[in-house]
Amino acid sequence: MADIHITDIEAAINHWRARAPATMEAALAPPISALAEVYARMVFRHEDATDEQQLPPQAHAAWLAWYDTTPDTPCIAICSTSQGDDVCKGCGRSFDEVQFWPAMSPAEKRTVWRRITLDHTAWRFNRYAERATEGPADALGGAPESAPPVAAVPVR
Repeated sequence: MADIHITDIEAAINHWRARAPATMEAALAPPISALAEVYARMVFRHEDATDEQQLPPQAHAAWLAWYDTTPDTPCIAICSTSQGDDVCKGCGRSFDEVQFWPAMSPAEKRTVWRRITLDHTAWRFNRYAERATEGPADALGGAPESAPPVAAVPVR
């Protein structure tokens, strides 16, 4: 199994805080309490990650419920691994990660998500993201007069 990073525990806590805020008596909802205990232990021990197998059942269930609200795959349907690249230019995953993605555990998938997000070189984080925000005139090749120039992004 893979490790779950502390930022994912934080995101799960925030997800549950939005769904089940504390009561007037300041009692935390059970999923928040379970995740907060894991988070506190990680902070106390100065740990960045925890083994998925070591999570208490209630914390693991709360984390999985949060995970189910996240995008499953970083794929943007521009897969360069099918063209022979070792790392996909579109999503940033390796050939093996693309191939074995359906068999990966949620924690393994989140580990990959974290790596490609920190790396921030895949097209999903630059060119593709810019194209997604273009207006109809931009998509046809004509930029509006008031649009600032877009800097070129080197392709690896």
